[in-house]
Amino acid sequence: MINNITLDEKIEMISYEEAIEFAKKEVEGALVKSPRLIREYLTHLASSQGKYIRAVSVIVAAQDKDGKVHPDAIKAAGAIEIIHLASLVHDDIIDNADIRRGKPTLQKKYGKRTAVICGDYLLSLALKMMLASRDKKRYIELDLPEYINKLCLGELEQHVNNYNLNLSIYQYLKIISGKTAALFEASFFAGAVVLAASEAEIAKYKQIGYYIGMIFQLTDDCIDFDTAIEVANKPVQSDYEQGVITLPLIHAFQEMSNFKEKAENTGITRDEINEAVKKTGGLDFTKGLVTRYYKKAMKRIEDLELTDDKRAKIMYILNKASRVQ
Repeated sequence: MINNITLDEKIEMISYEEAIEFAKKEVEGALVKSPRLIREYLTHLASSQGKYIRAVSVIVAAQDKDGKVHPDAIKAAGAIEIIHLASLVHDDIIDNADIRRGKPTLQKKYGKRTAVICGDYLLSLALKMMLASRDKKRYIELDLPEYINKLCLGELEQHVNNYNLNLSIYQYLKIISGKTAALFEASFFAGAVVLAASEAEIAKYKQIGYYIGMIFQLTDDCIDFDTAIEVANKPVQSDYEQGVITLPLIHAFQEMSNFKEKAENTGITRDEINEAVKKTGGLDFTKGLVTRYYKKAMKRIEDLELTDDKRAKIMYILNKASRVQ
């Protein structure tokens, strides 16, 4: 219970629970209290917010040995969450997606032009929020615009490689390291910076975030093949139809040259894709890579001097990314 205290009134270190609550209020407040012209659209986004896994990552990484968090972590958590939200708005436009988290997407409800502008506005809102941190040195050290660059370049590289049946595993991992892993890395980086961790410790936190981001995307690739739309709360069985070649299918193409030739010459159906991925063990191959990243993340977690509580919270995020219940 926060007892109606506002963040600006609370300068001292705060608890983990307060920090999470403040981060959510920071994002929701920024959306529903936006200028009148754009408020209706952003309020729609606020009604379909996710689980704040990136914001939680910032807060967890920022926890000190007493489990307390500096208030600047709230601004960083909110900014990164809003950048993620902007990327989802743009993704839904590119994919022509109708639903996101069980609700109509912004582009479906209000049109693509409105959604594009709203996505752009969210990016500016995130930078403005981060600049509101009390310690401007932290903002400079984090270099959030660089992570936005990585995100955008990853998305562009994916778009440029749409329907590229010769996409290599290396190229694909490079794409997702930008479009997904970068923001997870930024989340743990931001928390470590707010914590005032050493350079060596910050490097380990960044690696943990990067590995978690890679795990998150690779697991999401598997969900497109083996999870029902009602469970995923978003379109599934649709990556290839949108031109996106993911790792399970890349593996199938590499294992079955005749299948790739068919895709190039006459096209392939969703049933044929599913059968090829199953026959070549595409999901097992992808999950094997998830396991490798998981072990790397575990090694970095073990390298840090963490309280049992903080270690458990980071493990929760790691397991959430890999959908371990």
